[in-house]
This record gives sequence, C-alpha cells and structure tokens, in this order.
Amino acid sequence: MGSHHADKGLALTTWAIGIDIGGTFTDVVALDYSEGALHSLKVLTTHGDPAQGVADGVRQLMQTCGIRPGSVARVVHATTLFTNALIERRGSTTGLLTTRGFRDVLEIGHERKYDLYDIHIEPAPALVPRNLRAEIGGRIDGHGQVLESPEAADVRRAVAELVEKGVESIAVCLLHAYAFAGHEQQVRTWIEQDFPHLHVTLSSDVAPVIREFERNSTTVANAYIKPLAKRYLDALEARLIALGLPKGVLLMLSNGGLSHIEEAKRNPIELLESGPAAGAISAAHYSHRDNQSNLMAFDMGGTTAKLCLVEHGKPYIAFGFEAARRKRFAEGSGLPIRITTIDLIEIGAGGGSIAHCDELGLMKVGPHSAGSEPGPACYGLGGEDPTVTDANLVLGYLNPDYFAGGTMTVDRHKARDALSRIGAGMGLGPLDVAWGMHDIVAENMAGAARVHAAERGRDPRDFVLLCTGGGGPLHAYYVAQKIGVGTIICPPAAGVASAYGLLVAPARADRSRTATFRPSSGRLAELEEAFRNLEAQVQDSLASVDATFGPIRLSRHADGRFVGQGFTLSVELPEGPYLADAAGEPAVREALTAAFEFAYREKFGRTPPDVPIELVNLRVTGEAPPRMAFVPKSLEAGQRATPSDMRDVYFREAQGYVKTPVFQRSDLRVGFSAEGPLLVEDTSSTLVVGPKGHVEQLASGNLVITIKEH
Repeated sequence: MGSHHADKGLALTTWAIGIDIGGTFTDVVALDYSEGALHSLKVLTTHGDPAQGVADGVRQLMQTCGIRPGSVARVVHATTLFTNALIERRGSTTGLLTTRGFRDVLEIGHERKYDLYDIHIEPAPALVPRNLRAEIGGRIDGHGQVLESPEAADVRRAVAELVEKGVESIAVCLLHAYAFAGHEQQVRTWIEQDFPHLHVTLSSDVAPVIREFERNSTTVANAYIKPLAKRYLDALEARLIALGLPKGVLLMLSNGGLSHIEEAKRNPIELLESGPAAGAISAAHYSHRDNQSNLMAFDMGGTTAKLCLVEHGKPYIAFGFEAARRKRFAEGSGLPIRITTIDLIEIGAGGGSIAHCDELGLMKVGPHSAGSEPGPACYGLGGEDPTVTDANLVLGYLNPDYFAGGTMTVDRHKARDALSRIGAGMGLGPLDVAWGMHDIVAENMAGAARVHAAERGRDPRDFVLLCTGGGGPLHAYYVAQKIGVGTIICPPAAGVASAYGLLVAPARADRSRTATFRPSSGRLAELEEAFRNLEAQVQDSLASVDATFGPIRLSRHADGRFVGQGFTLSVELPEGPYLADAAGEPAVREALTAAFEFAYREKFGRTPPDVPIELVNLRVTGEAPPRMAFVPKSLEAGQRATPSDMRDVYFREAQGYVKTPVFQRSDLRVGFSAEGPLLVEDTSSTLVVGPKGHVEQLASGNLVITIKEH
C-alpha cells in the first residue's frame, strides 16, 4: 500500500497504536496502514494507577479491531502526568549538590517581583528546600578552566547527609558546568559507587547553557520527577509487553518529536508539554492535507485548553517556558524550564472546568477541574459542581445517549440540578447559567488567542482556526467569532487528534550548549567543531529508532544578540559546514550575520546600527520522519446525508432553543454542504455549527465551516 513494504522488517507490521493520557480522558488510537483507517477509543483516566487505564483501553481497542500483537509496528505515548506532578508538588524528595557559595541560587532567582503591587505575593517555592541543598568544593571559571578540583570525601560526606534526610533523587548543578562537564561527571561516578540506589541528574546533561538560575531550576525539576517517571514508564512498558506488544515504547517530547522510552527515563523533563505538543503536530499534519499553512490550533480537552500558532505548516518552537505558575499569565511566577518545546498558551478551561461565583458575585469558570474523579455532575460519579460539560449538555450540544461514543451514560437532570444550585445565588435559571458558562469559556480562550498572536507580531484574523479535542469542536464556532476568524477546520476524529498526532510525528532530538561566537571575528573552525559535536549527539540519540524512522535531517540554530543586550533571540542558521578557504570565509560570515539580522528585523522592525552580533547558545535539531507513511483512505462522493436526529439546541442568535438537525460524521460524503444550525457527531466529539455557519465536507476528511456575517 505504500512505502512500508520497502522495509523488510516492517512488511508484516500494519498497525500503530497511540495513547494520550489527559486529565479527564485517556485516548487510544489505532492506525491500520493497509486499509488507511483510523480507530479510536476514549476511557476515563485512572489517576491512582494511570498505566491501568492505558492497558484497559489498549486491550479493549485491540479486541474491537481484531489487532494481533505481532502486527503492531510501534506504540507511541504522550502524558501530562509529569506536568501535574510539578504543579501539585507530588515529586520525590530531592537534594541539590552545588558549588560552595551557590546554595541559594534557586531562591534568589532574578530578585524580581512578578506582580509589583501585590503585597501578599508568593514566589514559586523551590522544589528543593534549603536543608536538602549541600555545597561541595571545586571551581571552574566561565571559560571552562579548572581552578580547583572537587574531592571524593567532600562529595561522599555531603551526599550521605542528604540520604539520611530521605533524599531519593539528587540534582548536581556546579558553577559553569556548561563550559566543562568533567567535574559533574566525576561527582556522578562517586555517587553511583557509594549510593547506587540514588537517581542522579547532571545539569551538563539536561541544560548545558548559561544562566545559573534557569539551569538550576531545570536540573532540579528533572531530578524531582525522575523517580516517578521511571516507576510509571516501567509499569507502562510491563503492562504493554504483557499484552504482547513490542518493547521500546516511544514517547512524545515537548518539542513535538518522538524519543525512545530509555531516553525519556533519563530526562523526563523533556516530556512536560508532551500531550499539547502532540495536538500541535496533528494540527500541522492536517493543515498540509488542504494546503492551509497558517493555522491557529485550538485543542480543548476535559481539563485544559491549548492554543498554538502554525505558520507555513510548522508549529512555533520555543527554547524554554515556565511550569507551575502561581498566577497563570504572570511571567516570573513559575519555575523556568530550559527545554525545547512547542510554543503554546494554556488556560484552565476544559469540559471538567468548574463554575463558581467570585467575591463580587460574578460567575467565573475554571481553572479548577472536576477531572475524571469525580467528574462533572452529569457523570453520576459523585461530582456535584457545575462544569462546562454539564452546561453543554443542558444547551443541547451533547447527546446524552452518545457521550464518548456511547461508552458512558450522562444524566441531563443531574447537570440541570447542578446549574440550578449556582444559578439560585445569582437569580438565574439553569439555561442562563449554561449559556453564561459557554460564553465565558469562549471569551477566555479568545482573549488568550489575541494575546498569544500579538506577542508573536501576528494578527489572529489572518489565521484559520483548527479545532481538536473533545471540547474544541463544541466551542470553536463562538471562539472564532470573538477572535474575528471566518474559517474553522474540524479534522476527522478531532476528539482524539493528540493521540493521532503521536502516530504521524517524526522522531526528534535537540541538543544545545553555550559557546560565545562573534560572526564578524570568531574562528569558524571552532564554531564548526562545536556544531559537529552537537550533531553527533543528536545522531546518537536517534540511533535507537533508526529501524522505524529516517532519514535524519539536521538543522542548526543559535540564540543570538547584539553585544550589550541582556536578552537573546533564537534564529535558524544556514546549513553547514562553516569551513571555507580564505576567499570563501567572508561569505560564510556574511550568511551568519544576515540570518540573525533577518530574524531580528522580522520581530522588531529594525536593527541597531553598527553593533556587533554574538551567538551565545548553539543548538542542533535532528528530525526523522516515520518510514511507514500513513495514507488515509479518501472519502467517497455520495448522495446528501440525512440527519440521524432532530434535537432542541440553544443558540444565542435565536435567543432560545432551535430544532436542529444532527448528522453522524460517518454518514457524510465528499460534496456534503449545509447551512447551520446543525450538529455533527462522531465517537469522540460533537461539532457545533450555529445559524451563521456553512459547513462543507472535503475529500481529505476535514470539515470546513465558513462563518457568514449577516
């Protein structure tokens, strides 16, 4: 059927399975390469033992689709468990080993307040309290020269004291280790000799870049979640092997690429934005199908909503973000993490988000979520708080008999009762409360979208909104109007798009290091050697997945600045090698300078005159696409679909319920075209098209909604 027959090792493997654990649902997707078909299932996330929910879901889907374990080429997984562990402070007891005199870097930070006028301001508490931080001798200068070597006895004494206090994971972050990693590596050897049970994280492995606070924060966060990650990933792999599935699960990283499970156990910090990244990758994939290169990817699940810009078919990438913020939109209120990540904005608005009244008597929705345990009131699992899912059920957007593809029943009366309780205090009926909640969520998301686009110098009205997740298609119609977007795309199996993104994503590795270089005068041979070393590290990292991914494409990047600036801008550099004879050298220097100046002008409009440029951090990215390409079966043309049902659905434009046709997505054929209002249901989500909308089914499987202003 396609390229996979070219690889003898993959000739009999015709299936791939993707698993995405969210705060409310665990999504499982199976791709049948021989038929070009996608099968999916949603099960409630089992928070006590997440691997159990995964195993149950995979077993169920394999039975339903008749999948033989031997025919599965690969299993790919994304999870938000490690992010939640950071937010909820459920990691391991962690110690920090640092250079003498630098014990308090974690708390000193930048000495900046994230909210100048808040007299009750709370900084993000350090993951490692002061009594679990130890200092050792040894010193390196900023150029990597050894001034003093650490001593084994000093290290052993410090670690023994930490172990006595219950530490099970230790972060080693020595001054200037980005310039010379030898001391940290020696310290690890001594620790492993005497304390083999300890989990050890080195800053030179996790974040070998300048800025002491960020490097400390990233290293400590990795150490904090490492034991939890190892326990979970070991349990997951054992459960999947028990089902007969292949060893070597692949994990989605925050950068939108895949990595082998062993790599993920070493540096679980790279998985923090794992689930949202998968959603962005699936959006980019769907954008290629209909040549829509500029997208605003809107993914709303049960707990959170995410938004990411996709330009020229690629999601924006950032080289750091803040985890576990005290205030959601306040920069500086969280833990700075220096990893490569898809650049997205996240708000606490999902199907499980709870409505409440604030001190002024105004209704707010989120960020607290009912999750899957106990879940929204309509689940009948003990939840009594009114949630967004309850509101959508009362508005008629959800089918109580076909929720999550009919795998669970929901109770409209319980939803209505929960909304009535909060409405009583405000003098509102359940319908007004339901619409208010739906409208607030749309406004929250639209506000985040406007800010996110503006910060990147973009106008959101120039983009097409692509909606995924269980809640994206439910809310996109009103979100789009608030932003000013006129076109919405709803891809096939939108409710499990993140799990699908796992199976079309490339394998990817990113490596970085600090190496200050001026394009105008630095030695090109040294720059080339530094990039070659990083490229070798990337290729080593991707070697374990070479059988199913390839060929590798390498690209070079750098964080640059004009000399004297305190901030850096990440830019893509021209392809190497940067070696040239005396005649060609000026051309290489000019190309490096031009790459930075172009990116700087694009972001800020102009460059300062006569100021030299310096590259501070060097980065290499390696991407390898799946060798087995999934070609979805094209939709057939056919006669006009007929509604499977008529339902009372609330639309603001009509100021009340409207008798609305409900279509089954599986019944739609190419050429289907209809005016709103209407609903389109499938097993994982419901698409709401209001009175101003017109929907059309494309051959790619995408549904396109055009909003007409009357």
